[in-house]
Formats: sequence, C-alpha cells, structure tokens
Amino acid sequence: MLVLSGIAVIILGFLLRFNPLLVVAASAAVTGLAAGLDPVAILAAFGHAFNETRYVTIIWIILPVIGLLERFGLQERARAVVAGFGRATAGRLLIAYLLFRQLTAAIGLTSIAGPAQTVRPLVAPMAEALAERQAGELDETTRERVKALAAATDNVGLFFGEDIFLAIGSILLMKGLLQQFGIVLEPFQLSVWAIPSAIAALLIHGCRLWWLDRGLAR
Repeated sequence: MLVLSGIAVIILGFLLRFNPLLVVAASAAVTGLAAGLDPVAILAAFGHAFNETRYVTIIWIILPVIGLLERFGLQERARAVVAGFGRATAGRLLIAYLLFRQLTAAIGLTSIAGPAQTVRPLVAPMAEALAERQAGELDETTRERVKALAAATDNVGLFFGEDIFLAIGSILLMKGLLQQFGIVLEPFQLSVWAIPSAIAALLIHGCRLWWLDRGLAR
C-alpha cells in the first residue's frame, strides 16, 4: 500500500497548486522510495525515461528557435520575399500550401509543417502581404479572415491527407473499431478510400480560397 503514497503526493500537490512538474517528480520519487529503490536507481529511472521519450520534448527546442527568428524579422522577410512574386495572390499561395500539406501528409510527413512551424511565422504573413497587394490596406475583419484561412488550410490539408498514409494512427483506430463490429478491412483499403475524401477537401477548400481572391479583387 505504501507504493500508492505517490498518488497522495499528486493530490496534495495539485490541491496546494504547486508546480505540476515538481509534483509529478516528487510523486515518482516517493513511489520509488516506497518500493524500496535507492535514490541512485530512481535518478537512473528518470534519466532512462527522459532518454526514451526525448522526441516528445523536441518541440520545446523548436519553439524558442521560431521565437528568435520572428524577433529578428522572419515575418517581415517572408512578406518581402512574397511581394516579389508577380502573379501570386493570397488564394493561390494558400492553395499551393494546401496541396503541399496534403501530399506530404499522405506519405507520412505529418510534422514537416504546422501552425507553429510554418503558418504563424511564414504562411500567414505571406498571405497577408499578398492580400494587401490585391486590396490595399486591410481592415481588421479581412486581416483576421486571411489568418484564419491560412490556419484552416493547414488543418484541412493535414486532416484529409494523413488518412492516405496507411501507417497513421487514425487508420489503425478505424481498423480496430470496425473489427469490433465484425467488419474486417485492411489498412490499405482504408487508405485507398481516403483518397476521394482528400480530393473533395482539396476542391472544396480550394473554392473557398478562390472566393477569397474574388473578394479581395472586388
């Protein structure tokens, strides 16, 4: 029963509103001591767990890098670069990004782009710059709509593209759920039938982006 004392530490720590990371670490230490482990073994277990799951914490390295790049003018440089594209428009840029996002997600590269990595520092500022070139100074509503469509483009591309990749978690989840109801399907079959949905998403969201260009031109 002493091994369960770590749970009491978590409850007490959260009730007192201590730092969650410290509470969890203290709980693990108390559980280890109650189980008869010496402090060195507990520390070794912490190190092993961190080493095994270090890919989860890589985001904490990426985010400061993106923040530093933005501080030193990444968004401004993105605006300046896209301004030199002669026939580019906000809608065409986002359609190209949508296609890129779907194709990369379809081959399993789901983390190659995303809201934090590409949309906020690159895609949204570029789309804003092109929208300003099309329609002049943007009012706040239009500016926020361009940003929202940039974020939506990333979500649509990823959501409908990743199911084409047969080793993605969503495909395996659907296979397991259908199997519970006696419907046996191979992951490849689910991937193939995800292609029409991806094409439909490309066309529907592409029309929304084309309509954005029409609205800016007016």
